[in-house]
Amino acid sequence: MGDSTVLVVGTRKGAFILESDAKRASWSVRGPLCEGWPIHAMAIDPDSRTILAAGGSGWYGPAVWRSDDLGETWTHSSAGLTYGDDGPKIETVWGIARKNGTVYAGVEPAGLFRSDDGGATWSHVEGLTNHPTRKDWQPGGGGLCLHTIVPHPTDNKRVWVAISAVGTFETTDGGKTWESRNRGVRAGFLPPDGQYPEIGQCVHKLVLAADGGERLFQQNHSGVFRSTDGGKEWQEISAGLPSTFGFPMVAHPRQPETIWTVPLNGDDRGRYMPDGKAAVWRSDDAGTTWKRHARGLPQENAFMTVLRDSMAVDPRDSVGVYFGTTGGELYGSSDEGKTWREIAAHLPPIWSIEAAVI
Repeated sequence: MGDSTVLVVGTRKGAFILESDAKRASWSVRGPLCEGWPIHAMAIDPDSRTILAAGGSGWYGPAVWRSDDLGETWTHSSAGLTYGDDGPKIETVWGIARKNGTVYAGVEPAGLFRSDDGGATWSHVEGLTNHPTRKDWQPGGGGLCLHTIVPHPTDNKRVWVAISAVGTFETTDGGKTWESRNRGVRAGFLPPDGQYPEIGQCVHKLVLAADGGERLFQQNHSGVFRSTDGGKEWQEISAGLPSTFGFPMVAHPRQPETIWTVPLNGDDRGRYMPDGKAAVWRSDDAGTTWKRHARGLPQENAFMTVLRDSMAVDPRDSVGVYFGTTGGELYGSSDEGKTWREIAAHLPPIWSIEAAVI
């Protein structure tokens, strides 16, 4: 495995790059990059050292930035990121994912675009926008945004997307048609007799387990859920957590039953870590039980918020786990989340983190 551990961090005021060695004891920081544009999501290819940064400017609109030299130089493009002259204006790019030469971008208002030339030009995946439920899609607190894109690990025609506050969808034919994947997901903010609709769930983050492509986990507005059949059916696994509400979730790169999340105290109570005590919760049995890990994290006055993409894992033998806050603090663990320390501070509000070994 490579010598350098790299974190690419998206913030409200540009991208940052943190680098360390295999021990991950000390970190260097570069940035702000991407000319200070707001960056919602980032992706990194360790083989090519290519970084993608997805965002948008109030002045210039949406774009995806690209660096082919680990952040030393950048270009950006919005060519094709449009619904056309008669469609709604795209505000920003919320999500980015790459698979076998294809790059996907999720935007606000919710829609999916793809690029087959590394992000130089984009085309609208109209099959999702044309879904028969589209007229009923409603925004969440952050807007009507497609924020998470999960390509299947081996089947290039299968992709899942998550939209707030609409739910999860899957395509099995490369984007021509899509099916909702929300059965069993509770929308607790709806009246009791209507809490399991076809769409209308506010999924906050969707992740794929490392076991072949059928086990999914999600942190939702109303709980944490697991699916073992590609999202066709979901079971709630919130029991044992201090709150059903939170934003981020990550999965172990090799152990399919290990996941981490950061519960917050509730959607109407400030949206910070319960009791002002920072902690990350881990499950090693696919959410049947949970364990709180807080060693090295502040245990008083820690009124932190961690957003949906502000958590990541690296692939080292002892997996590194990372999370960032809206206060600009970045914490890391080199022992799979058991102990923690602050690795950067005073950054702008952190919106996303991705990790790689190069």
